[in-house]
Amino acid sequence: MRKPEAVVCVVDDDASVRKGLERAIKADGMSVLTFPSAREFLDSGMAANVACLVLDVRMPGVSGLDLQAELNSRRIKVPVVFITGHGTIPLSVQAMRGGAVDFLTKPFEVESLLAMVREAVRKHEGMKAERAEDAIMQGRVDSLTPRERQVMDLVVKGLLNKQIAAELGAAERTIKVHRGRVMQKMEVDSVAELVRVSARLSGG
Repeated sequence: MRKPEAVVCVVDDDASVRKGLERAIKADGMSVLTFPSAREFLDSGMAANVACLVLDVRMPGVSGLDLQAELNSRRIKVPVVFITGHGTIPLSVQAMRGGAVDFLTKPFEVESLLAMVREAVRKHEGMKAERAEDAIMQGRVDSLTPRERQVMDLVVKGLLNKQIAAELGAAERTIKVHRGRVMQKMEVDSVAELVRVSARLSGG
């Protein structure tokens, strides 16, 4: 049984497909909402809270690939499972490059879709955990004073205390104190760990 908060959204202009997938996903223990168009899905405000998006590629107006691109442009990370009756290699390549979990051509086995949806939900849970961890690390960075932030940036670049002191026009012993506070506030035990945290927060 999936967690109730793992909401799956189905976006397909075919009412029979929506109804069939809604039944199957509910029977698998997940909450599900359906939408007849990409525009209605976007207008619903659900995008940021979806554990998996089951998305038809070709729909009137905003297509499935257009919706995927729109979500990416908004920096909304939603695991997508594409379904289509008109699958081609270029379409599937475009979908996967956009971050899709998988690409199914109709008709497909419902169990195959459910397996992909489960994988997408697991991926979403991992993404949520990463975002929570990022928020904690960003909070630690925000707790640094402006001078400590300067010291941290230079430590991450590989400068020694003496070089940082020269760069900032401060005494080396003062830099040592700032550096110690940075390590303490960031809750890291080594420069290597500090570099990893900094790279992750900067998207590097």
